[in-house]
Amino acid sequence: MKNKKAKVAVGLSGGVDSSVAAALLCKQDYEVCGITMEIYDGSVHLDESAKHACYGPGEKEDVESAAAICEKLKIPFQAIDLRQEYKKHVIDYFRNEYLEGKTPNPCVVCNQKLKFGFLLEKARQAGVDFDYFATGHYARIVKSGNRFLLKRAADRSKDQTYFLYGLTPQQLASTLFPVGDHTKQQVREMARALGLETADRKESQDFIDGGDYSILFAENEIKTGEIVDEKGQVLGEHRGIIHYTIGQRRGLGIASHQPLYVSRIDAASNRIVVSHHERRSKGLVATDLNLIAVDRIDRPLDVQVKIRLRHKATDATIYPPVVDQTRIFFKEPQISVTPGQSAVIYADDTVLGGGIISAAL
Repeated sequence: MKNKKAKVAVGLSGGVDSSVAAALLCKQDYEVCGITMEIYDGSVHLDESAKHACYGPGEKEDVESAAAICEKLKIPFQAIDLRQEYKKHVIDYFRNEYLEGKTPNPCVVCNQKLKFGFLLEKARQAGVDFDYFATGHYARIVKSGNRFLLKRAADRSKDQTYFLYGLTPQQLASTLFPVGDHTKQQVREMARALGLETADRKESQDFIDGGDYSILFAENEIKTGEIVDEKGQVLGEHRGIIHYTIGQRRGLGIASHQPLYVSRIDAASNRIVVSHHERRSKGLVATDLNLIAVDRIDRPLDVQVKIRLRHKATDATIYPPVVDQTRIFFKEPQISVTPGQSAVIYADDTVLGGGIISAAL
């Protein structure tokens, strides 16, 4: 009796990475279908020219591109309406964090709650049948004993494990990352060889096109306030705390003979605190810790930690959590440890887990 083909639903973004992922799976003799998220509800007015972002009117073009890829590959396609879920779990979360003086990472939340959560749940409710879920993320999954591990991509310059630390070993067991062993250049070359229209499509770089998040806030939520130095001396006026992040140097609007950096955002007093030196922190406190490669941390472990996407992982020691607080101390002090961002923990190329930075130490 012929073995039944495993069924894979591929999360399509309309871009080159996910379309090549779908094409590779078709060649590997899976039964493949494409699904994509509809997240833009038009409640935030964005210019029609804002095409190169995850959230915005460019979504219509992305969905059409995903549908065209499926038609070319001769696989079924379905768009899944996640507009309410996206507003509640990504947009509202993002807004609330900024208003509390933090700098959240929407991609982390979107992957954890939307792509690997509501999308799969609602796809199944819509009648899509699948054994595995695949995406175009640059990451790798390796089975070690009975555990599935998340590992960095072969192309380190494109590695996206920073966004994926919130996945569980159980989720990884039914997930595929077909482009994780390839470089971006190889993926584009494969797309050209396959005649995919996404081969030279521009990547979405921002959550909101151009990176201006102020459009997500009402006018009465953006309040001007004082910019002060570490001693509390008023140096100027800020445009609203949502416009600032830890370590920011440009756009402060203050004349100074020496560079000034944002060292703290005090949401309670609506103040931006600046310093002539970038603040260096010996460590951080993280909450909402998710572990992948280990069940628990019951003793201090030497690890590497990334405190933002473009940060080079640095040597550190992580200590056993106390209640929901996990302390991580760096071997060398680090600049711009930013509440709201994620601290992702690595052992070489394996993701141990990660959490949300709540405070710098």
